[in-house]
Amino acid sequence: MTPSPEASNPTEPAPSDWQFPSVDLADEGGLLAVGGDLDPGTVLQAYRSGIFPMPLGPDDVIGWWSPDPRAVIPLDGLSISRSLAKSVRRYRVTFDRDFEAVVAGCADPARPHGWINSDIQRAYRQLHELGWAHSVEVWDRSATLVGGLYGVAIGGLFAGESMFYHKRDASKVAMVALVAKLRSDGAELFDVQWQTPHLQSMGAVEIPREEYRARLASVVNQRSKWSA
Repeated sequence: MTPSPEASNPTEPAPSDWQFPSVDLADEGGLLAVGGDLDPGTVLQAYRSGIFPMPLGPDDVIGWWSPDPRAVIPLDGLSISRSLAKSVRRYRVTFDRDFEAVVAGCADPARPHGWINSDIQRAYRQLHELGWAHSVEVWDRSATLVGGLYGVAIGGLFAGESMFYHKRDASKVAMVALVAKLRSDGAELFDVQWQTPHLQSMGAVEIPREEYRARLASVVNQRSKWSA
């Protein structure tokens, strides 16, 4: 594993012009609101409130979501199979070395059910430039990027957004490295939004939205724990 470049404290953007409704008003699928903007202040306000953005479709307006239940990965509960442990040794992992390439890999239009449009990519690039969004890169022995993931770190929270892979287990290796880093940094909450079979196989569990928000409130205003 290769250390990330030296990090600086994230820059707080201008406050949002928008106010989100109570998450209790979200529908059964977790959709709370539509529209607004993806300015850094708006997106950070959303995460701090237990909300995240995702378009209703590749070319549709932005939806703001707060699902119940919420999927999280316990930082002491990651499941690593024997085959995955072997894969960990096959790859090299870095942090924040090529954020744009990781987002581009996640946004590949050839991927089924793609949702990361140009507006989303632009928004998270801005958050990365301000020090809030981060990437994990996985490289093979020929120094080719073969997988990775990105998300947002606020205080003791890491909110995972998306992952991709071009070689077997590469996205899982990114997850293993990220969990190790979050534990080392003293982070406390790893949000993965919705449960999927892939995430469940790695130890993700579902918790009620009320519990998620209580845990979020206890960590989100802490000093950033994402370190170099």
